[in-house]
Amino acid sequence: MAKIITLGEIMLRLSTENHKRLTQANQLDISFGGGEANVTISLANYGHHACFVTKLPTNALGDSCMHFLSSRSVDTKNIVRGGKRIGLYFLETGVSIRPSSVLYDRQYSSFSEASLDDFDWESIFQDADWFHITGITPALGKNGVMITEYALKKARALGITTSLDLNYRSKLWTPEQAQKVMVPLMAYVDVCIGNEEDSTHVLGMKLNRSNAMQAEINIDDYQMMLKRMMDQFHFKYVATSLRTSFSATKNDWQGLLYDGKAFYLSKKYTLDPILDRVGAGDAFAAGLIHGLLHKDANDAIEFAVAASALKHTIFGDSNDVTEVEVRNLMKGNQSGRVQR
Repeated sequence: MAKIITLGEIMLRLSTENHKRLTQANQLDISFGGGEANVTISLANYGHHACFVTKLPTNALGDSCMHFLSSRSVDTKNIVRGGKRIGLYFLETGVSIRPSSVLYDRQYSSFSEASLDDFDWESIFQDADWFHITGITPALGKNGVMITEYALKKARALGITTSLDLNYRSKLWTPEQAQKVMVPLMAYVDVCIGNEEDSTHVLGMKLNRSNAMQAEINIDDYQMMLKRMMDQFHFKYVATSLRTSFSATKNDWQGLLYDGKAFYLSKKYTLDPILDRVGAGDAFAAGLIHGLLHKDANDAIEFAVAASALKHTIFGDSNDVTEVEVRNLMKGNQSGRVQR
């Protein structure tokens, strides 16, 4: 199995129960989550040596987070301790026609104030096969931009495969800010992952005949978008999830991968009801990385979509499933019958 490095912020997640609004809640469920950490946990579940790089405060919450990651078999030796606080995010889980909503409280967090000097990239990248990052880190501020750029360039110089999930967050920056930072970074990315919203806001790509918000998905339109991305940025692979949203609790879910020569369209899953869709994109990214490490593009997109389909059935940010469970779903085992 591969040694995979990921970089990003992990936060304390505070979720309302039973689809309540924050204004209604008198208690919150506590867990940990963050895009890159979610990817790391999935990859550890699949048997890889998954190493997470971040910065956490030296307090009980930082200790609890370290314990959480270690309990998921994540290598935490490159996590730096220090700073003021752990970032928080509050989640209202939507239902029917009301969407889920996220409220961030991550200003002045340990990771958002981390500097280049906090991380020894020569040591971190020793014997590494793959480096994964998202567009969330540079959205956190100037330090995040510098760390992201340095790490990507270093990985490329060392011959390490790099992947980047565009992960546009409108509550962190504008499309203009995102494009100014992110477009130059594409020169150091081998595998680009992002849905239609990410590609539009981060890279300036647009769909002509599709509107995912209105359940209108045109596969030819998505293929044209991926081809434009490949032609402009020369990725080895570019992938997108295809989500048709009928409501907060019923979606169709599919994926598309392009290697510059052929398109690979996955099987479609109908997800109804959805328990928790937060982290589904991270499950998709992790599944794609796992599949591409096996050098089979078709299997990679099928694995990514099946893994992320399962994530919609699991509460919390991380996708606590095994490779065997994903492969069983890929074989058509969708009955939900009790396994005895």
